[in-house]
This record gives sequence, C-alpha cells and structure tokens, in this order.
Amino acid sequence: MTRSPFSLAFSPAFWRWLFWLCALVVLVLALLPPDEPMPTTGWDKSNHMLAFATLFLLGQRGFGRRTGWVLAGLLAYGVLIELLQALTTYRSSDWHDVVADSAGLAVGLAIDNLYRLRRTART
Repeated sequence: MTRSPFSLAFSPAFWRWLFWLCALVVLVLALLPPDEPMPTTGWDKSNHMLAFATLFLLGQRGFGRRTGWVLAGLLAYGVLIELLQALTTYRSSDWHDVVADSAGLAVGLAIDNLYRLRRTART
C-alpha cells in the first residue's frame, strides 16, 4: 500500500510547534490596529472561523487528541482575545466574535471526525 503525501505523519512536537505559532499569529492579527493591511477572507466572522478551525486541528494533532481540553482552551483563548481587544483604544470587543470562534471549533471538530472516520474505514 502506498503512503499518501497527506498522511499527516509528523511528530506531535511538530504539530505543537505549528499550533503555538498559529496561536501567536492569530493574537498579533487580532491586536493590530485596524488600519494595518491584514490577510482576510472578506468577512470578519469567517476569519474567526478559519482561525479557530485551524487552531483546533493543529491542537488535536499536537496534544494527543485531548479534544475536550483543546476545545475548552481555545474557547478561553477566544474570550481572552476579546478582552484584550477591549483594552485597546483602536479595537472593540464583540461577543459575536466568540460565537464565530465557537463555530470554527465546531467546523474543526467535524473535519477531524470525518478524517478519523475515513481513516478507520480504510483499515
């Protein structure tokens, strides 16, 4: 059986490194002044969903599938980002962003479950 190039056969340490790097990038982008040019999907809420789905998938790979802890930690991270934005003079805090973060976590969880089901079906 040939191995797929998408088999995700990296070490957990590699995934953790990517997770923390991604979390740092999300924080920086969330706290930059809004007049700075930033990458965007075109809609703020989809930016949140994409970021948190990505963080979840990286966290699942890096932290041994501790799904509950990854979900809780990332939800708390989303709340923390909103609190930090409220402390700035150039950003505003919005609970809708936390809802979008949660939706991203749900998308990430669904993708992870589909990946695992597909992998189980192959074996």
